[in-house]
Parts: sequence; C-alpha cells; structure tokens
Amino acid sequence: MGKSIGLLELKSIPVGVETADAVLKAANVELLTASPTCPGKYVIIICGAVGAVKSAMESGMQMAGIYLVGHHIINNVHDSVPAAIVGTAEVPRTAAIGMIETMTALTAVQAGDLAAKAANVTLMEIRIARGLGGKGFILLTGEVSSVRSAVKAAMHQLEETGDITSSCVIPSPHPGLIEKLSN
Repeated sequence: MGKSIGLLELKSIPVGVETADAVLKAANVELLTASPTCPGKYVIIICGAVGAVKSAMESGMQMAGIYLVGHHIINNVHDSVPAAIVGTAEVPRTAAIGMIETMTALTAVQAGDLAAKAANVTLMEIRIARGLGGKGFILLTGEVSSVRSAVKAAMHQLEETGDITSSCVIPSPHPGLIEKLSN
C-alpha cells in the first residue's frame, strides 16, 4: 500500500495546535509540518499509510470544526514530496529549474505531486505560505525537457481551479542562483 499525505488548513493558530495533537493521537502518522502561516492561518501536513492518514484527517477535521479552511488527501503520493516539504531533498546536478507559484499552500503540495509524477524531475522544495502571503510554490530540477513536461503537466491539471499564479522554466541556470535556491 502506498503512502498518503493529508493537509489541513485552519484559521486559528491555537485550534491548529490542538488539531495537530488530535491528528497525531488518532493514528500512526508522521507529522511533516505543523506551523503558523501567512496570513494568520495554521497548516498541518501528515504522511503515512492510506488508512491511517484518512483516520487522522477525520479526527482533525472534527477537532478543527468551524476553523477549518481547507483539507485534502493525496493518495499514493510521489516519494519525493515529503522530503521537499520538510526541506531535506537532495539536489542533483542541475540542467534546468522550474517553478510553479500557487494561491494556496494546499495547491502547492498538489502541484509538486503532479509534477513529480509527470516527468523524471527532482523536487527541490515545496514552500507553503510562510512569508508568502498565503501562497505556495514548488521548485524542481532535472533535464530541460523533463522540467518543461513536469511544469506543463501540473499547470494543466490545476489551471481549472485558478490556483496557479505563474510558472517558469530556466534552462542552464547560473550556479550562483542554484546555490541560493538550494539553501
């Protein structure tokens, strides 16, 4: 059975912390992140077996109640997504980089999963809402054609929601840029 990721976004920080505790007590899941985000929201992202994530998310949604802004489960998530969320992804030598900016934190995780499944790319980072006014972005790398395919596929899948703000593909990025983006 594959791994799943569950995402909860709340509009109360204290209720967010309380909800994170309830989620972790409800099932055997790994907490990838639980933190305040801009503008005054709280995001919880968990990872684990499909059934455990579903059970934990149900407990979390019940605890969050009226403070729940959004929630989503991604089943059979690409293996590189959790490391990109927590910032531990190993970055290979880079031929090209691609970025997709999203209107929400939850959509950034969806975009990362879609891009990683669409082409042979490495997710460098999935940034969610901190210092971004509630937005999110993904940063990926690989061969130019793979990066183009991954960005195009994620954009195509998510364009109907209106949650994608912009994207770019940079062939042969300057080494100084890669160094800064990798930190």
